[in-house]
Amino acid sequence: MNRMMPLFLFAIEAITTTALAEQSSDNASIIEEIVVTSEFRDVSLMKSAGSISIVSLNNLKSGTINHLEEVLGWTPNVNFASGASRARFIQIRGIGERGQFSEPLNSSVGLILDGVDMSGIGTVATLFDVAQVEILRGPQGTLYGANALAGLINVVSNDPTRVFTARLNMDAGDHDAFGMGAVVSGPISDTLGYRLAIRKYRDDGFTDNKFLNRDDTNNHDELTVRGKLEWSPDDNTTWSFTLGKVDVDNGYDACSLDNNRNTASDEPGDDKQDSTFASVKLSRNLASGLTFEGLIGYADSEIDYGYDEDWVFDGFHPWGYSSTDRYQRDRTTRTLDMRLLSGESGRIFSGSTDWVAGIYVLEQDVDLRRQYTFNLEDFTSAFNIKRHAVYAQLTTSLNHRLRMTLGLRAERHRAHYRDSSAVRSDPTDSMTGGRVVLEWDLANGALFYASATRGYKAGGFNTSGTLDPDLREFDPETLWNFEAGLKGLWLDDRLSGRLALFSMQRKEMQVTTSIERVIPGENAVEFIAFIGNAAEGSNTGLELEVLMSVNTQLDLFASFGLLHTEFDDYTNGSGDKLDGRDQAHAPKYQFHLGGEYVLASGWYLRVEVEGKDDYFFSDSHDVRSDSFELINASLGYVGDGWQAKLWGRNLANEDYFVRGFFFGNDPRDGYTARGYTQLGDPRRYGLSLSFEL
Repeated sequence: MNRMMPLFLFAIEAITTTALAEQSSDNASIIEEIVVTSEFRDVSLMKSAGSISIVSLNNLKSGTINHLEEVLGWTPNVNFASGASRARFIQIRGIGERGQFSEPLNSSVGLILDGVDMSGIGTVATLFDVAQVEILRGPQGTLYGANALAGLINVVSNDPTRVFTARLNMDAGDHDAFGMGAVVSGPISDTLGYRLAIRKYRDDGFTDNKFLNRDDTNNHDELTVRGKLEWSPDDNTTWSFTLGKVDVDNGYDACSLDNNRNTASDEPGDDKQDSTFASVKLSRNLASGLTFEGLIGYADSEIDYGYDEDWVFDGFHPWGYSSTDRYQRDRTTRTLDMRLLSGESGRIFSGSTDWVAGIYVLEQDVDLRRQYTFNLEDFTSAFNIKRHAVYAQLTTSLNHRLRMTLGLRAERHRAHYRDSSAVRSDPTDSMTGGRVVLEWDLANGALFYASATRGYKAGGFNTSGTLDPDLREFDPETLWNFEAGLKGLWLDDRLSGRLALFSMQRKEMQVTTSIERVIPGENAVEFIAFIGNAAEGSNTGLELEVLMSVNTQLDLFASFGLLHTEFDDYTNGSGDKLDGRDQAHAPKYQFHLGGEYVLASGWYLRVEVEGKDDYFFSDSHDVRSDSFELINASLGYVGDGWQAKLWGRNLANEDYFVRGFFFGNDPRDGYTARGYTQLGDPRRYGLSLSFEL
């Protein structure tokens, strides 16, 4: 924490100095207010007492955005891991899962899509007709509970409009990329509105399979359909209905023995996910001082993930082996969240205190079938989770500038697991989380806050049939987050700044590691991933986001994250003692900066750079990602009822990595263990058109 304090003070001084400086740009634009919807009550981003980033996607002048993975690098201290066609695993402040080989999956970062829990299956997070992505950093122990130890990502699509609107989007690019989408929205009656959005996107991917002479074995093929109804039968009642389907039929052929984009597999894999989801939300004013809110969420997903394990064709080498591995999951999730909220006349303690009280229920069923060449028969498992929670929060005005918030959540987590290897487990955990927050409205309209929040994550079990008994189960993890922040608008609302300094203390850390074991009677090695508890860990850092409207032509933006992580008293599955070592997928710095400039009437130019420091791919080996910087740009025109933009990403064609492994897989070197990596997207370019009808 001490090493971060000078940077914290420097950033405060920089914001304050800029705010007090003389400016002559009287005609600059005022920064638009952004509202956070994922808290208990909708609140302005600048008045939310936490480190939150909002990626607003309406009228975004960057290149065409298809998936959540394409915007995560715009926010500080948020990373992701791929190992598939899309990045479905997210890390916030260095905490989060990185792979899908261990069953059952238990997320540290929650993912909510229009009120539906999609945690751990992020392939579904396509972003067509999405209004904003809300990223809440730090444990959400009161707000969400067990699946938000590190934070929460809330994807919010656009609501129905009060007047009829229609839009058609088309885009095309290299690698045979093509997308088309349409939106219609408007009123059905004075009390009922609708919105329907449909988008189809495909490309060939970015690898060349030299053995099959194909360039589409790592392709993207994604369909998104979403419908919304909003009904307000009277002034006190609002119903919201969402029904959606995301059908992902992607290939997976991303790794090669030579760590490049030229693969040689004879049985390329798949990365498929067919999800149907629905939510119903009710908001009703029961009295002048009381509001009821209820949310029901449902999702049914069929997930099919498989790959060519040897990465080459049969006969590639005399010592070679040939195998495939495939995971087919059927997952159903049902959630219920009901709460009462005080209104102005419903405050308690002489009208000084707002309150929230609610209950939460989640039930999830996951059936897995694993088809692996070296298994005599298919491995199957059935997994069920039941979570029941109660929560409450009080926000008290201590005086006209100072407020205190107290939140508490108690949760019961039950799991039931059975598989074809005769593994049985029925763990039950009782956990509590909460927060204490002080907010101080400064004289210039800025907000200073200080908080202590406690998050938790349920324990679990490892299911590989070859693991030793002492490696089977692991305990719950808890986390304390201590944070101080400053937010404000200056220069006549033309400059916004958000700064947070945090220190997170982790207890009984759940760490994914791996071991390799020779398969009896085969010239091959089994790669076994499993989860264990480390004693302690710390994650400390800083997050800064700035947006400035210099004048009517130029907007500048920047985000910057610093992160220091380490283990304390931890030995991994290979017997290596990792005390003091950085945690995996936790780069020491991240940044995103750029600007938008209006060249002439209707014309604009946007240039941005995002970068990351190097980091370990895993806690079980020393393979690291290189540091990198990506340059993106777009040139566009906004006409009367239509828009066009020419865009490019990774313009310098930088090689960077989105997943890394360490094992022996090359018969040419006798299967000597070494590092293998999956490359991120190369240079890309395209043209996007949009028409308002």
